[in-house]
Amino acid sequence: MSADPKVQLADLLKTALKSVAPDLADTPILLERPKQASHGDFATNLALQLAKPLKRNPRELAALLLAELPPSALVAKTEVAGAGFINFTLASSAKTAVVAEVLARGTDFGRGTSKGVKVQVEFVSANPTGPLHVGHGRGAAYGASLSDVLAFAGYDVTREYYVNDAGRQMDILALSTWLRYLAGFGIAIDFPPNAYQGDYVVTMGQELRNAHQDRFAKVTAAQVLEGTPGLPPVERKDDEAKQQRELHLDALIANAKRLLGADYPWVHGFALNEQLSDGREDLAEFGVHFDKWFSEQSLFDTGLVERAVAQLEQQGHIYLQNGAKWFRSTAFGDEKDRVVQRENGLYTYFASDIAYHLNKYERGFDLMIDIWGADHHGYIPRVKGAIAALGLVPEKLQVALVQFAVLYRDGQKTSMSTRSGEFVTLRELRKEVGNDACRFFYVLRKSDQHLDFDLDLAKSQSNENPVYYVQYAHARVCSVLNQWGGERSELAAADLGQLCNERELALCARLATFPEVVQSAAADYAPHQIAFYLKDLAADFHSWYNAERMLVDDEAVKLARLALAEAVRQVLSGGLAVLGVSAPESM
Repeated sequence: MSADPKVQLADLLKTALKSVAPDLADTPILLERPKQASHGDFATNLALQLAKPLKRNPRELAALLLAELPPSALVAKTEVAGAGFINFTLASSAKTAVVAEVLARGTDFGRGTSKGVKVQVEFVSANPTGPLHVGHGRGAAYGASLSDVLAFAGYDVTREYYVNDAGRQMDILALSTWLRYLAGFGIAIDFPPNAYQGDYVVTMGQELRNAHQDRFAKVTAAQVLEGTPGLPPVERKDDEAKQQRELHLDALIANAKRLLGADYPWVHGFALNEQLSDGREDLAEFGVHFDKWFSEQSLFDTGLVERAVAQLEQQGHIYLQNGAKWFRSTAFGDEKDRVVQRENGLYTYFASDIAYHLNKYERGFDLMIDIWGADHHGYIPRVKGAIAALGLVPEKLQVALVQFAVLYRDGQKTSMSTRSGEFVTLRELRKEVGNDACRFFYVLRKSDQHLDFDLDLAKSQSNENPVYYVQYAHARVCSVLNQWGGERSELAAADLGQLCNERELALCARLATFPEVVQSAAADYAPHQIAFYLKDLAADFHSWYNAERMLVDDEAVKLARLALAEAVRQVLSGGLAVLGVSAPESM
């Protein structure tokens, strides 16, 4: 028989069901934990499910089910409640049994068995055009925590970063770097306001000079600016002025490619590698790791973009208009059709995205989870539409949206613009509040909910700081165990029958829910459920710790309480690890 009380209760109810309604013996049995402790440990609506087909009063059916329920030491009390619910209160021994299970499994308690399901989680995937900022940090923390929750729940997880190393944004970064490089040789050109402005670009220009001297500087300012449209005044913010600035930028990029010739890929590659390496290092220090870094450029190099568009064309989903190829995305619920290949023959970003998702399907994943910024909400129908048009199963792709975190410093919102260079980097945030606070705070809300990051709270050592509160519970247990001085292996033999007061039993009940929380967090793509659980477990522990002494004279009581405390410590440690947060032994 299973050690899980929920499974045991379900088996008991199945036996009763076969007796009361043998023709309905296959009725699914749902057991839930009541929100109010006074309603017991589990409740079922089985009698309510049977009422309509049997045409009987649900309270009467509930009484009949209880009459046919086999006797069990698991159950201390049963009652019919409300319209026909059945509430079960477990025996104390059934509640405290979880302590022995946790001690036996350690931080593996709550880990699910293998589901045989291959899941790919693609997250961050920020353009490597500048340092990661605090907005990217939330996507990184969410993606890493979700991946770890899924893996802990029993899924086979691949973590992937899609590197946007092709396209216009990388050309803008390469140009920005080259212009800063040229400035070091006195080749003065007004820096475009829509190029990348940050100090990191100036640094890259200096590093390019240090590495290659004047190799890329054998040009004049007139040559760089040749044929470029003039820039409108800075104060002009209208659409026409914006378009003119973009045309100016594109002309500069074209001149850079022409003037540098075969050297342009060197400059482009230098800028890409500098920013990509910086991002990798930043994420690794943040405890965020990837199994695969997938190059967008490889989709073009292998011909997959061309093949994907050709496949859509063969199946009648592409039409020509004004020399460009358009995907009929309106046929799949999008608001308008989308260009996949421009009149000049260049493929759009959407085309490479179609090819990338085709590649994911061809790699045989059972489930693919894309984690995108909330501003990409409108992008979902066209991508899923393209997947359906390719004859694939769109439901295998799930998109989780992440709202950018808003950082408040001294009550002031901080700008996040990468092009303007006015942003707070993830590295700066981590340095100020620490990795643990960053990782925990980022997953304290559902990913699609707005998040204000309170710096003062994240740095405080108080019960109001949730990560401090949870870590302090872990450190408290370590302190007590150190004071005790015994071997933790001794705790496995503790008489758990000594755990009998209300707080102890409530703490045991909380421990027992952890495996369910893990599965729920995985199913809902919601690592914040783990964070909430850890806060509740810490609160239960602190309440018990403040009300009861652990190192009492009675040896049996002492060992039982220490065993419970150690079980709490192990679950706190395991839960924090899933969220990428450390479990300090002292604070």
